[in-house]
Amino acid sequence: MDFGFRCPVILCLTLAVLASVLADLDDTLMGAPGSSVRLSENDPGLKKALKFAEDRYNMGSNTMHVRRVSKILSASKQLVKGIRYNIMVELSNTQCKKAARLMTCDFYPEEHNLKTEVCVFEVWDIPWERKSTLLKQKCQPAVDPKPVETNKVEFLSLSTSKPVEETEYLVELLGQFKEFMVRYNRTYSSKKDTERRLRIFHENLKTAEKLQSLDLGTAEYGVTKFSDLTEEEFRTLYLNPLLSQQKFQRSMKPAAMTHGPAPPSWDWREHGAVSPVKNQGMCGSCWAFSVTGNIEGQWFVKTGKLVSLSEQELVDCDTVDQACGGGLPSNAYEAIEKLGGLETETDYSYTGKKQSCDFTTDKVTAYINSSVELSKDENGDIYLSNPTCFSLVVCPQFYRKGVSHPLKIFCNPWMIDHAVLLVGYGERQGKPFWAIKNSWGEDYGEQGYYYLYRGSRLCGINKMCSSAIVN
Repeated sequence: MDFGFRCPVILCLTLAVLASVLADLDDTLMGAPGSSVRLSENDPGLKKALKFAEDRYNMGSNTMHVRRVSKILSASKQLVKGIRYNIMVELSNTQCKKAARLMTCDFYPEEHNLKTEVCVFEVWDIPWERKSTLLKQKCQPAVDPKPVETNKVEFLSLSTSKPVEETEYLVELLGQFKEFMVRYNRTYSSKKDTERRLRIFHENLKTAEKLQSLDLGTAEYGVTKFSDLTEEEFRTLYLNPLLSQQKFQRSMKPAAMTHGPAPPSWDWREHGAVSPVKNQGMCGSCWAFSVTGNIEGQWFVKTGKLVSLSEQELVDCDTVDQACGGGLPSNAYEAIEKLGGLETETDYSYTGKKQSCDFTTDKVTAYINSSVELSKDENGDIYLSNPTCFSLVVCPQFYRKGVSHPLKIFCNPWMIDHAVLLVGYGERQGKPFWAIKNSWGEDYGEQGYYYLYRGSRLCGINKMCSSAIVN
């Protein structure tokens, strides 16, 4: 990926420049997923969260008068499959009694009647579900209440992190960033853009550290080829927003259940049914790679021949899905049936962008007869027939290796945004896992694979499982 012409500016960035960049990091309002970002009093989301917290407080308290926020002491948010607000405020009595239900409630003018409390609230807001949850409420009387200034908001730092050892930290950060640029061949268009990418890189390092500290498996998180991208950029370039939208999904008939005990482990790679890891590039075509991977496996099971099939054919010729803008496996199966089959990767090579359909039936190498939806039970035997096309919520922007077991708050199963290929299952160091073939190249994860904890229905792994049928 190239962000512009080659610029040697990073090679001569001084510690003074880096110090100024990092000094500004705490003041930015743009944060990576999982990192804490301080908020302005005018932030619309903060206002909504405060109103929700106020309402929940008043519903649960046994006080006679309605209490409102009289001062914001600190406020921050984290992006965690929604927005988690961490707020410290002062709550004070108003002159409205709860039973009165008045629209306007003024504070008492007398300080002794305010009965001010200091409260800490944690509110988790999921805007797309129109759902808010009060995760935490802890209040105590203000020790030394001061006159209330209703027209002024003060922010105090809640950070408990130690001051940065400037020189050592900056040198280490610069070294990591330079190593990242060399390894992944990054170039930026200007000094300003380089500094911006450094900011993002720094925030992503903190996010990876948080994921590492909270992971329940054996996964390692850290610097990856996506470490200079914001969450929004990553989602736009590599993920598939259509997967979570039910209205676009075509209903599929259920697969027949398999019978008999499943072996303790299974890996279709060991049986020759899985082609090498591919790379979708900066195109949201994961749906096409997932489907072709499934059909490659099905074709191998039926014919004994492993053939790499064309994703570009689907990107160009599937008129229902949206090419690099996302798509659904269920639609792709139907498109393949209508087209008459798939050409090989060699005959119809991948470009990573939509172009005119160049499909010809003379070059069809593999076909399907139908497609089915697999069971939502997370049992190994249902996946034994072939490598399985399925969709999940992507947590692993910073995944490097090991069995990933993220907290569910980081991996909401209702926000499915990536289609991949399940090729096996087993156990490592006592951790059961699913082996997942991704489409981000061999320089991602473990040679292109992601290993997800098996048995807890994590990340929506059991929500959208499907397979083609070859008779």
